[in-house]
Amino acid sequence: MIEVQQLTKAYGSTVVVDDVSLTLPTGGVTSIIGANGAGKSTLLSIIARLLGADAGTVRIDGLDVAQAPSAELAKRLSILRQDNHLAVRLTVQDLVAFGRYPHTKGRLTVEDRRKIAGAMEYLGLSGLAGRYLDELSGGQRQRAFVAMVLCQDTDYVLLDEPLNNLDMRHAVGMMQLLRRTADELGKTVVVVVHDINFASCYSDHIVAMKDGKVLCQGSPEQIIDTACLRDVYDMEVAVEVIGGRRIGVYYG
Repeated sequence: MIEVQQLTKAYGSTVVVDDVSLTLPTGGVTSIIGANGAGKSTLLSIIARLLGADAGTVRIDGLDVAQAPSAELAKRLSILRQDNHLAVRLTVQDLVAFGRYPHTKGRLTVEDRRKIAGAMEYLGLSGLAGRYLDELSGGQRQRAFVAMVLCQDTDYVLLDEPLNNLDMRHAVGMMQLLRRTADELGKTVVVVVHDINFASCYSDHIVAMKDGKVLCQGSPEQIIDTACLRDVYDMEVAVEVIGGRRIGVYYG
C-alpha cells in the first residue's frame, strides 16, 4: 500500500502539489487523471523519490520513501518516466538488463538472465533482443522500456504517461499489457494517463487531480461521471455506458 500524507511541492510561488493525502490500494491498476498542470507527474515523481517534497511523507508498505536506502527502495518500486530517452546506443536486451541492476549491481546470474528473457517474452520482444532502440518503432521502444521496468521485479510499478506518442492500436495494447501485469503478475500498477476512457476501461481505482489537489478518487463508476468530470476539467463530458463500460464523450 502506498500512503501519501500532506504532500506539498512548490517551485517558487507556484504550488504544484498542494497538501495531498491519499492511499493507493495494493494490487490492480490505479490511474491518475487530470488536466495539464494538475500535478499528476510531480506526484508520481515524489512517490518514486525522483523529486523531493517540500513537506509531507510517502510510505510504501510502511517504508518511508525519503529515508529508505536506494537499493531497498529499488527492490520495491520501479518507475517509467515520461522522458525515457537515452544518450547511449543500446540493444533491447541491454536496456532490459538494466532492470536487474538493483539486484545484481551489473553481475548477472543465470536467474537474472532468465528474468531478462522472460520480460522480453512477456512484452513480445524476444525476436528483437539484438536490435538497437533507435531501430525500433515507437510502440516497440515503449514496450522495451516497460520490459526493463518489469524486469526490475518490484511489487509497485509506476508509469508516467506511457501512452505518449502511441497510436490507437499501440495505446490499447499498452493498457492491455498493464492490465495483464496487475492480474497475472500480481503487481500494483499506478499510471498517469490523459485519456479518461483508458482510465475507465482498464482501472480498478482512479485518482482525479486539479490544481495540485486530489479532487476526487474512487472506482471508474464513481469518477467517470458527468458532475465529477465537469469539476476536474471545467467542461461538459457526457457519459455513456457502452458494453458495460462508462465512456466519456467530449467531442461536442
